[in-house]
Amino acid sequence: MEKKELLNRIYHKLIVSCQARVGWPMYGADIMAAFAKAAEEGGAAGIRATGADNIQKIKERVNLPLIGINKQFSEYPVYITPTYESAKEILDCGIDIIAIDATRRERPNHEQVETIVQKIREHYPDVLIMGEISNFEEAKAILPMKFDLISTTLSGYTEESKDVKSVNIKLIKQISQITDTPIIAEGKIMNEAEAQLALDAGAHSVVVGTSITRPEIITARFVNYLKEHSHDE
Repeated sequence: MEKKELLNRIYHKLIVSCQARVGWPMYGADIMAAFAKAAEEGGAAGIRATGADNIQKIKERVNLPLIGINKQFSEYPVYITPTYESAKEILDCGIDIIAIDATRRERPNHEQVETIVQKIREHYPDVLIMGEISNFEEAKAILPMKFDLISTTLSGYTEESKDVKSVNIKLIKQISQITDTPIIAEGKIMNEAEAQLALDAGAHSVVVGTSITRPEIITARFVNYLKEHSHDE
C-alpha cells in the first residue's frame, strides 16, 4: 500500500490497540487476533499490536493497516521497540507502520533513535515510521528526523509527563501548530467524546486500547461507579 493511500485510509478514523502482557486475562496471540477481528467488524480502520507472534496471528484474520510495536521490558526505561533488532523482528512480519519510542531516554545497547530510524529507512523503505513521545519538547526534538507520523502514546507514562492523567489534548494542539506531520492521538482516551476531542485538536487518527480491549478494567469502572453511587444504606 502506498504511504499516501495508507494515511488517507486511517484519516480521522479509529485504530484499536490489541495488546496483553503475560499474566493478563486476555494474554495470547489467538485472543489478540479475535479482538482484532472484532474491531474490524466494528468498523476500526487499523490495528496496533505488539510482538511477532501476535502480529502474525492478527494478519491471518484481519485485513487492516497494522501498526506494529515490539515491547521489550528491561532495566532500561525505553520499552516500545527499543532497538533495531526489536524493530526488525516485527518488520519482517509485514507491518504497515512501525512505532518506536523516540525519546532521548537510555535504551539497550546504548542505541540512538536516529540510528534505528536510519536503518529502518534503509532496509524497509516502504514502511511508515512513527515516533512516540510524551511531551512537547520531545516532539520538537524529533522533527529533524522527519518521522512519517508522531504519536502521543507516551504522554502520562514517562517521568517527564507523569502528571498527565487524561488524553493530552493540549499536546496534540501544540504539535499540530509546529508541523504538518500526521499526529496519532493515543493514551488515556476513555470514550467516544474524548476521541472526537483529539481529532478536533488536530489528530490525524486516534488509537484506543484499554477502553476496548481490557474487559477487566472496563468491568472495574462499572463496579466502582455503582459502588460510589449506590443508595444502599
